[in-house]
Amino acid sequence: METAFTPFTSFGGGLLIGLAAVLLMLGLGRILGATGIMSGLVFSDASDEMAWRLAMVAGMVLAPGAIFVATGAMPALTIPVSPAMIVIGGVIVGIGASLGSGCTSGHGVCGLSRLSLRSIVAVPTFMATAALTVFVARHVFGV
Repeated sequence: METAFTPFTSFGGGLLIGLAAVLLMLGLGRILGATGIMSGLVFSDASDEMAWRLAMVAGMVLAPGAIFVATGAMPALTIPVSPAMIVIGGVIVGIGASLGSGCTSGHGVCGLSRLSLRSIVAVPTFMATAALTVFVARHVFGV
């Protein structure tokens, strides 16, 4: 499966994610990690944390609608695997995020920029695991 080369859109998206991470850190002193935000929303007792966490999750859910309003078309989405594989992948990612003390967004965007030793170890581990998974899926199993 080949993906489209979109350097300007990707660069713009990266800038927006970086800006959001900086604003969240400056405004609330919090790290922009999707797993931590969602976990805090589901399992936290701190009611003062709920508003910003709900706003972040709502923004993630409503963003495709905003793109539709701005462009007149929904973002293209192709999922080349079955719903069962999506669920299995989600469980594996959840376990990995729990074992790794955070998700790729938290470690990659915020942890590396803070020179967190945990993130400096975690991000290359994520990348190596992803490369190995793609290699095995494509060249061993032929997916």
